[in-house]
Amino acid sequence: MNRNRKHFNLQLLTGGSDITRSDADALIPVQVSHDIIQGVVEQSAVLQRGRRLANMTAAQYKMPVLDLLPVAYFVNGEGGSAKKKMTKMAWDKKVIYAEEIAVIVPISEAVLDDADYDIWGEVQPRLIEAFGGKIDGAILFGQDKPQIWRDDVVTTATKAGAVVTLGSDLYESTLGEGGSIAKVEECGYFVNGHMADITMRAKLRGLRDNNGQPLFKSDMQSGTTYTLDGSPISFPRNGAFDKSKALMISGDFSELAYSIRQDITFKIFDQGVIQDPDTGEILYNLMQNDMVALRAVMRLGWEIPNPINAMAKDKTKRCPFAVLTGQKANTGA
Repeated sequence: MNRNRKHFNLQLLTGGSDITRSDADALIPVQVSHDIIQGVVEQSAVLQRGRRLANMTAAQYKMPVLDLLPVAYFVNGEGGSAKKKMTKMAWDKKVIYAEEIAVIVPISEAVLDDADYDIWGEVQPRLIEAFGGKIDGAILFGQDKPQIWRDDVVTTATKAGAVVTLGSDLYESTLGEGGSIAKVEECGYFVNGHMADITMRAKLRGLRDNNGQPLFKSDMQSGTTYTLDGSPISFPRNGAFDKSKALMISGDFSELAYSIRQDITFKIFDQGVIQDPDTGEILYNLMQNDMVALRAVMRLGWEIPNPINAMAKDKTKRCPFAVLTGQKANTGA
């Protein structure tokens, strides 16, 4: 009995779901997969704010991005002496690479047989949260990101010098000249959203004018609408936001483009072994331990197109995102 309880707790921690092979068609119909992918988008702050492209039909998605602007000239003089100059445009190719996110969730068959409540309903939200958190951590901070993926948002902003260290005046650090929003505007973009660590809520509520009146709240009874300069602020609670690297990320999130190659798919196994990916040690033998395992897989990729514009032509210094950090950051390339 204790062995079964141990396996069940492991399931909840890994965020998966489990069914028997004979019940697979009944418990995981096609529409459940659709519900799951929508749930992942809702749980992922990045996928909510970012721009979803058409689903990928191959492992790579190539995007042409404007890389050289045309130039116009005044024509001095008339007749034969007035010669018009030529100009050109050029495009760069940026590639979205689909990478896989996966998890295996084992469970004892005895637990499935004896459970008198909906195990799938209990585990499904945790699975959604796990996928959403993994996506956000990789895209925003490079946490466990695939090697083939581009630099994460914070690293990209850091290399472009778009990092502001929080000073004694939060208002100046975000909305003032030289603040994080201004960093984005200097690159020719307008901020349309922010993502912040949850501790920023208290910092924003604590903003006061010279008379000690709150700047962020109009009264103490109404709920606070968290926006900066008219743009909404998200506070991810899936465990992915790393406040040691950023207190807030501001930017034009239409420039964070992602594409899904494969919606979440499920496969049930009642035979096989599960190994520790680091040591190779066999953790479970499904047949020997009377267990089943659910494997969930999803594939997606992302990119920051960041096309050239008239405000910032140097691609190494142009970034649609800026970072507010609580510590001195390395802004070198």
